[in-house]
Amino acid sequence: MPIAPERLPEPTVTDPTVQQSTPTTASTRKTAVLVGLLFLTATIAFIFANTLNSGVLSRPEFLNDAFAGTTTLATGALLVAGQFGVVGIAVLLFPLLKRYSESLALAHVGFRVAELAASLFYLAVPLLAIELGAGLRAGTVDASASTSLGTLLQAQHSVAILMIYLVTCAAGMCMATLLYRSRLIPRWIAILGVIGYPVLLAGCVLDIFNLVDVTQGVGLVALVPGGLFELILPIWLIAKGFTFPSHD
Repeated sequence: MPIAPERLPEPTVTDPTVQQSTPTTASTRKTAVLVGLLFLTATIAFIFANTLNSGVLSRPEFLNDAFAGTTTLATGALLVAGQFGVVGIAVLLFPLLKRYSESLALAHVGFRVAELAASLFYLAVPLLAIELGAGLRAGTVDASASTSLGTLLQAQHSVAILMIYLVTCAAGMCMATLLYRSRLIPRWIAILGVIGYPVLLAGCVLDIFNLVDVTQGVGLVALVPGGLFELILPIWLIAKGFTFPSHD
């Protein structure tokens, strides 16, 4: 009678997918650098773009001289393209932040998309100024309308900046809250964002009621805490990356 072969015990194997699914400082290093670079690019590009565009738009009867400022306005318009990176920031952070609140992480993505939409509304200002300036020069736009059209573009410029700040506040509060909960960065940096974005939001609300102007004077104070956060955070991410507990 044949003897049945002895059944060997199945070896215990640790599921490698479980180990690999847990992020570490090393495994997220590229993500941290990319997020930091996108943050710096978007922030610096918008500062330069707004400086260039505001310099032209602040001139009296600027549409009559818009042709001479075409290079400045076109450069400002191209720099606004840096704002496309804000959506990339949210997409890159989503897999890390959803572990601490998927709803807030999704809200962060949505608000970043809204921020990009507001930036496109802003982008229309220099492009319209270039086209209207060319039309005035060619005679296809009535010269008598230059003042009213110029005032309209200046108003759109101010509204677009306010819209960008409002959605930036919403996106920033979601992100800073999740970064504080997760301890992916030092908490003092996260606290700077948790405080800074509501301060900017308060400044925007006061701007809506014409009590301050967040683009000049005392209203600029509202930008300081959030501005520091958006400068320190990317530098930290590029230099140090995200931090994870040793047992993760």
